[in-house]
Amino acid sequence: MTLEETKDPSPATDDYLKRRALRQGSAGWLLLTGLGVGYVVSGDFSGWNIGLAEGGFGGLATATVLMGVMYACLVYALAELSAILPAAGGGYGFARRALGTWGGFLTGTAILIEYILAPAAISIFIGDYVESLGLFGLESGWPVYLACFVVFVGIHLWGVGEALRFSLVVTAVAVAALLIFAAGAFTEFRADGLNDIPVDASAFGSNSWLPYGLLGIWAAFPFGMWFFLGVEGVPLAAEEAKDPVRSMPRALSLSLMILVLLAVLTFFASTGVRGSAAIQDAGNPLVVALQGDGDPTALSRFINYAGLAGLVASFFSLIYAGSRQLFALSRAGYLPRFLSLTSRRKSPYLGLLIPGAIGFALAAATGNGARMLNIAVFGATISYALMALSHIVLRRREPDLPRPYRTPGGIVTSSVAFVLALSALVATFLVDKDAAFIALGVYAVALAYFAFYSRHRLVASAPEEEFAALAAAEAELARD
Repeated sequence: MTLEETKDPSPATDDYLKRRALRQGSAGWLLLTGLGVGYVVSGDFSGWNIGLAEGGFGGLATATVLMGVMYACLVYALAELSAILPAAGGGYGFARRALGTWGGFLTGTAILIEYILAPAAISIFIGDYVESLGLFGLESGWPVYLACFVVFVGIHLWGVGEALRFSLVVTAVAVAALLIFAAGAFTEFRADGLNDIPVDASAFGSNSWLPYGLLGIWAAFPFGMWFFLGVEGVPLAAEEAKDPVRSMPRALSLSLMILVLLAVLTFFASTGVRGSAAIQDAGNPLVVALQGDGDPTALSRFINYAGLAGLVASFFSLIYAGSRQLFALSRAGYLPRFLSLTSRRKSPYLGLLIPGAIGFALAAATGNGARMLNIAVFGATISYALMALSHIVLRRREPDLPRPYRTPGGIVTSSVAFVLALSALVATFLVDKDAAFIALGVYAVALAYFAFYSRHRLVASAPEEEFAALAAAEAELARD
């Protein structure tokens, strides 16, 4: 089927796009950098430490380095792609140009799975923190989850500029807390605590640094990702950014550098002060690292409250990312078009309310944050592989395409990201097979919807579709 045969021309009017317009120029490089760090910062406070139970200190450390390399390669590939196509579609738009409508939908759906499931999981973790801190006498449960979605979705409905400024402030608090934690923990650092997990002699290649053997490195991949998971969502703010061609690459690079620093400090400080065995199963590893089984200290209490701030920052930022991906897919007709309608304040209100309702329902019905995060990781790894592949394809197929920013290393960089993303995808089956198969089921339903319905009703005037149509027209002229 040709490109033209997949389009539905009926909504291709100025009024259609005016009713689906975001507020342009709302975010500079600083707000975008805060957004990139905000997506991820909750992962420093909890979750990553479970990788110690999969691979030990050496296994998780190796996995974190490899996943850090994957994210670095992916971020620099996305910096180039976002300068080429600064639109709200982000990864979907890049894959749409490089891999066609199927590639665009596969990528966009994978991103959507990540950004709908992750906030649902984090709302549960927020509930756990609220209960453990004794805030207002509340217990973790659906009232807390509902309050999270109502309050923070409400701020997003108020306006993108206000939302991103709120995100920046909360993220700054969380980052400052991590730096204070590291400064306090390193005063009691013990190198012998790093490898205190008992060795499984039956595991191939096991030793004190790799207590679960070489396979433990692979099994720890998803937890090494938690130090970086979400930073790839910065390009979703492209249509609301000031000078996105310049600000996107800058914000992506700065976000990654901050996250690498925080990962190194948090990882070594947490394991060195109390030992890997003590924190491998902890829901609040930084607090356990500081106080162990003893009484709370002033610093541990502060970190406990700061952990709540970190969770709020990521929850808030991920809601933003999910709404923009849903907005772009809906505006182009891949999902029902009414989901991309925007309010007077240029917020995609249905794109915020409906994923929020789904996220709340999942959190209230299951209460299983770990499983939902594993499903989110599954979606993320698929999108990473497809976005890296998009960079490779565009570099080879359209070498003369104007590139205001060029990825260092070119397709070698994106090829490394592609291989590591596929390895991380396989690793999700090692950690939680049920979560991986649930994600596959959701993916299959979405693909059926696209195959039988929405691919025949795409909107030619959507920015990502126009970009792809222009590429097709140029290719046809070149053949003639």
